[in-house]
Amino acid sequence: MIPRYSRPDMVAIWSPETKFRIWYEIEAHACDAMADLGVIPKENAEAVWKANDVTFDIDRIDEIERETKHDVIAFLTHLAEHVGSEEARFVHQGMTSSDVLDTCFNVQLTRAADILIEDLQGLLAALKRRAYEHKDTIRIGRSHGIHAEPTTMGLTFARFYAEMDRNLSRMRDARAEIATGAISGAVGTFANIDPAVEEHVCEKLGLVPEPISTQVIPRDRHAAFFATLGVIASSIENVAVEIRHMQRTEVLEAAEFFSMGQKGSSAMPHKKNPVLTENLTGLARLVRMAVVPAMENVALWHERDISHSSVERNIGPDATITLDFALSRLTQVIDKLLVYPDNMLENMNKFPGLVMSQRVLLALTQAGVNREDAYRLVQRNALKVWDTRSDFREELLADEEVRAALSEEEINEKFDLGYHTKHVDTIFARVFAED
Repeated sequence: MIPRYSRPDMVAIWSPETKFRIWYEIEAHACDAMADLGVIPKENAEAVWKANDVTFDIDRIDEIERETKHDVIAFLTHLAEHVGSEEARFVHQGMTSSDVLDTCFNVQLTRAADILIEDLQGLLAALKRRAYEHKDTIRIGRSHGIHAEPTTMGLTFARFYAEMDRNLSRMRDARAEIATGAISGAVGTFANIDPAVEEHVCEKLGLVPEPISTQVIPRDRHAAFFATLGVIASSIENVAVEIRHMQRTEVLEAAEFFSMGQKGSSAMPHKKNPVLTENLTGLARLVRMAVVPAMENVALWHERDISHSSVERNIGPDATITLDFALSRLTQVIDKLLVYPDNMLENMNKFPGLVMSQRVLLALTQAGVNREDAYRLVQRNALKVWDTRSDFREELLADEEVRAALSEEEINEKFDLGYHTKHVDTIFARVFAED
């Protein structure tokens, strides 16, 4: 991923230095386990750890790979240069390349998951704070982009909190599912390596042994992992689109923070554009781009082919780095989001009282008017408000058929905003119950 959309901690997980360090640890721990089993001399296993403080030479490994055309062999050759060819002769005994590659990849994914979990927790804290801050801030709810009924800005934040909380659970589940390792040999039968070696390596690396592998760890696990990233990305876009809508000039109920010296347009100095949330929409597309290839990686030939390999070398770093950046950016947007309660009320009252139409409809049916007639009476007065922006309550009070069923007091009572917010505390208690 390009540096513009990257953060250093996540990038470091995918660096060649990190990868080769994990490869080394896999090989060294495997040697320890084989020495304990008496398969190889203990002194050879101990000799491998002589490279523990070595910084592996990436250029040298690349040089060897240009000749061998095999990345794991290139690494093992370079490792032997540090350990000594005689001392290193038992390294990788009974193992296959995928034992190293797949186990390393899953270590990297679990580390990436830990960062993403932390990111989600930070975002949840920001959403919760803003939800309570605006718990009673009235705004109009919209369906199809059209005014519906009153809600609160706090409920909007709470809704996004609940969605991201589900994503946190999904991410934890995805981490647990991907945290497996395999040191099972050429086709996964342990013919040339004892299962105890796998158990030892996995324990040292914070993984659990894959119950049954072929030459590779089953890719349904990875498909589920990247699908989870895709869902989280879609949730990010869900929040971003809401903010982008609220920042539209004719809406302006909320807006991204605009810093001193910031410029919105090279041509129009007046512009304040929702560039961060537009960026988040784009980044979400990039993360979701990894989902279908991950799904297609599940079907491999027999015990293994490498059609998945080139895919994962790309989507592993790109999807996790991008999602990490996007979650951090969204947290900053939420933290600094400007909210305009007065504009929310003004927008709701552009068509005075119109959003109370359902209350009047229900009152008429309660008063004995059949639903079809009640709908007709309410709609004909509502359409006048659409056309002339007259006051809905005044139209109802002037309608003889409506007045035949409802008194002035009964009509006036239907325009109490508090009616729509009476269960906000109940919803908050549900959303934030664990807190």
